[in-house]
Amino acid sequence: MATFLYKLGRLSFRRRWWVALLWLALLVGITGAAATAGAAPEDDFALPGTEAQEAFDVMEREFPQANAENLESQVVVQAPGEESLEDPAYRAAIDEMVADLSQGDLVASVVDPFEGGAVNESGNTGYLTVSYDATWGDITPEMREQLTDAMEVGRDAGLTVEANGEVAMGEMEMAGGEIIGIVVAAIVLVITFGSLVAAGLPLLTALVGVGVAMMGIAALSSTLGLSETTGILAMMIGLAVGIDYALFIASRYRAELVEGHDREEAAGRAVGTAGSAVVFAGLTVIIALGGLAVVNVPVLTKMGFAAAAAVAVAVILALTLVPAALGIVGKRIFGRKLRAQNPETGVPTSLNKPGKDNGGTRWARAVLRRPALVLAASVVGLGVLALPVASMEQGLPDNGTQPEDSTLRKSYDMLSEGFGPGFNGPLMMVIDATGSGGNAEQVAEQVAERLNGMEEVLATAPPNLNPEGTVATVLAFPTTGPSDHDTTVLVEHLRDDVAPQLEADSGANVLVSGTTAANIDFSKVMSDALVPYLILVVGLAFVLLVLVFRSLVVPLKAALGFLLSVLAALGAVVAVFQWGWAADLIGVEETGPIMSMMPIFMVGVIFGLAMDYEVFLVTRMREAYVHGEDARQSVITGFNLNARVVTAAAAIMISVFAGFAVTGGEAMIKMMGFGLAAAVLLDAFVVRMTIVPALLGLIGDRAWWLPKWLDRILPNVDVEGESLERYLESSGKGRQSLSKEREPAGVS
Repeated sequence: MATFLYKLGRLSFRRRWWVALLWLALLVGITGAAATAGAAPEDDFALPGTEAQEAFDVMEREFPQANAENLESQVVVQAPGEESLEDPAYRAAIDEMVADLSQGDLVASVVDPFEGGAVNESGNTGYLTVSYDATWGDITPEMREQLTDAMEVGRDAGLTVEANGEVAMGEMEMAGGEIIGIVVAAIVLVITFGSLVAAGLPLLTALVGVGVAMMGIAALSSTLGLSETTGILAMMIGLAVGIDYALFIASRYRAELVEGHDREEAAGRAVGTAGSAVVFAGLTVIIALGGLAVVNVPVLTKMGFAAAAAVAVAVILALTLVPAALGIVGKRIFGRKLRAQNPETGVPTSLNKPGKDNGGTRWARAVLRRPALVLAASVVGLGVLALPVASMEQGLPDNGTQPEDSTLRKSYDMLSEGFGPGFNGPLMMVIDATGSGGNAEQVAEQVAERLNGMEEVLATAPPNLNPEGTVATVLAFPTTGPSDHDTTVLVEHLRDDVAPQLEADSGANVLVSGTTAANIDFSKVMSDALVPYLILVVGLAFVLLVLVFRSLVVPLKAALGFLLSVLAALGAVVAVFQWGWAADLIGVEETGPIMSMMPIFMVGVIFGLAMDYEVFLVTRMREAYVHGEDARQSVITGFNLNARVVTAAAAIMISVFAGFAVTGGEAMIKMMGFGLAAAVLLDAFVVRMTIVPALLGLIGDRAWWLPKWLDRILPNVDVEGESLERYLESSGKGRQSLSKEREPAGVS
């Protein structure tokens, strides 16, 4: 493979303008296809195999007029002090609000709180229900403005008025997190390369790759059912690995130039060696993302496959467009100070300061002086950080976790105060008597009677029947909030004990559903899928890394190190977002359960990035070892050549994720940004840059041991480029000096 990639790199360098035009044409063509494609469908948060989804399917079949995708908002009104909403002035204001809301765009109906029985017993709190004949994609700024204007009518009359629902939510603001990441990435790249042109190359090529991937997703959205959120993970991961891969190949290209090769030869060698690492690093990321299919949640499966496709594009682009771009920028791949070392060719004699080791070499030697102590301290430190995971509670965010000054949070608190905390998360009992031939209304009354006799249930609503009278629904309001542990216990009790008894007595099928029950099911699906997902991803990646490193110890160490870093990062997330430690520093206003998809999401994303750093760093050590260096010196050589690149790549990723953690307005965005930033920080600097050299220094040559029988049957992928060296020697291409080679045409 290394020989093939070497030839591909030389070809791309030699035909650089053609390669650049081909990628540009591809981007333009896919953009055109995306512009003419149909509209992206709405998100389908189906949960196959769960009781909540079974109930939703019954509802969709028997109550087709109640489109679950249509929007609904509640406008909550509260009279001041001990006053009542029945006051004529307040009543008139509410009537005016109903009239104004009814005239709004795409409004199907507005239910008056007095007519709909939506006023609490004390008479001081009520809510208007606004139903829209629209879905999320139909929301316009005018609809939000109309809702806000109607709310102001009540406020002018002295009422406290807040709202919930998608229309009240407003546009999700990313708060500039991605801009911060790109700016920091540019600064890090300038420091790494010492050249504005060289710094812009990884950013530009990565953006081209992300553009191709995102336009491809948009072009296939209607055909494959890809929603607007499908590409979120693809954009984040595609940009991350795109910068990493371009950075790695460009750095190797510079090193090959310094060793004396001409520019085309240097590009070929960079792609043949560093490109091999890119291919296998990309494969590990693709495995991790494609493995999300194990979770069996369609939206996550689509997100995983879309992100995997973006990584594949980033790999292909790194092997073709990056060497082409290196040919286009010419001598400017080095900064002026480095070019001044050798004005004739523009290639410096060394990338380090004369007579001084670089930071990577000094760090490796420091770790290798006390490897056992460093290893023990690192493992213990990560273990301590991971301790909070034992008390992690999982759930999905609701309006109760919104910022305290938001209308969503205020309406949530008003409803909890006026109607009880369970009002924000009612349970829906679905009674299906179709198969039993029974009377669904009678069974619904039995269900309501049983629920009203339970201490955990505050009240129930009157049954709702389908036209045939074979299916009924009963809303039950728990005494606890939707994210409380006691609510989860109640759902389990209803499903395991109450529903079976009712089914035995009536013959009807009784299901517990609703948004709260669906969220509980989602959390259970995520939790149950985590171990199989880990086994699949880590197992396949272990096999792949055995092929790459021809070793059993190195892949095992890579997998165990990854688990340590993810557990430590999750521990930090629990400490901040569940326990509230240092929460004020990043603006976390409300603590609560950890988002249920957080562990599996972090495993997928961080495993990919962690294996990137592992492959980038250790392949150079393996290369040095194969070419004759002892185990200890190969570690130092690997750090001398690649530590700077890994450090730069990690710093870029940390800045991108930390930007969302600090500036994100949504609790979910903050949590994901913080968790990913912490995981990259720990994995790159504690595991890859500290534990790896310490462990390799301790075990020495045994790190590269592979049983002879296994060595014979495994295919040789030659990521260290040994076959490439043989090919170059047989073709008479040794270490050619730039002074003896003709400068390639068009290089300036």
